[in-house]
Amino acid sequence: MITTSRRSLKLTLTAAMVAGSTLLSGCAAFGGGGDDGTDTAYVARDVESLYSEAKRRLEGGNTKLAAALFDEVERQHPYSPWARRAQLMSAFSYYSARDYNKAVASAQRFLSIHPGNKDAPYAYYLIALSYYEQISDVQRDQKITEQARVALTEVNRRFPQSEYAADARLKLDLVNDHLAGKEMEIGRYYQRSGRWLAAQIRFQNVVDNFQTTSHAPEALYRLTESSLALGIPQEAVKYAAVLGANYPGSEWYDKAYDLVQDEAPGATAG
Repeated sequence: MITTSRRSLKLTLTAAMVAGSTLLSGCAAFGGGGDDGTDTAYVARDVESLYSEAKRRLEGGNTKLAAALFDEVERQHPYSPWARRAQLMSAFSYYSARDYNKAVASAQRFLSIHPGNKDAPYAYYLIALSYYEQISDVQRDQKITEQARVALTEVNRRFPQSEYAADARLKLDLVNDHLAGKEMEIGRYYQRSGRWLAAQIRFQNVVDNFQTTSHAPEALYRLTESSLALGIPQEAVKYAAVLGANYPGSEWYDKAYDLVQDEAPGATAG
């Protein structure tokens, strides 16, 4: 999935580079930057040569040096038409180098200066992907996951008919599943600790806000468990009934049904 995103981003930026190349006229390549990207002692250069060298470095896979050179285009020639293009190319270069913080910063700077530019959807999408590709497993803090969710939602809200929105909607499914998984992990921990009300709140959040994820059936079962532990069998029956109505063939419904029969026989939904 992520590989596909990188390919589509590269194709988009390639088009931008081709457009830029038509403005170049036989620019000679110059030195001043090792392949490790550590040499940043730039001198003043004409904008076409500087942009051309940055493009060459990017195409050669030296993404960190390419990003630095694109930044130098903007620094040395801030009022040039090249500066706007270089901002976006810098963001893409940082993204390709997996320096996601700088990729986000470059894309955000582009949007702050050129909010209505035709490439704004791409910049928003690049920000979203930079967060998305940092998503950790559910055992860890989910701050980045939440940032990815917000950024992907923004792409879909602002540009619903774009190719970026279509991909953003697909990625939102995974993001929501991660966030729901974290809520489930915390809720189960509270259950094991006997903190039933705290657990109830976590599982209810999954049912209310992540009901289309794979975690919803278990959340309803856990709500059934917690309700019985809290001494409200009518609520337990209610959750079991909702589970049966929405996931009748689920193992979680079978467990909830057996649990209610054993622990609250004769109880009715409250």
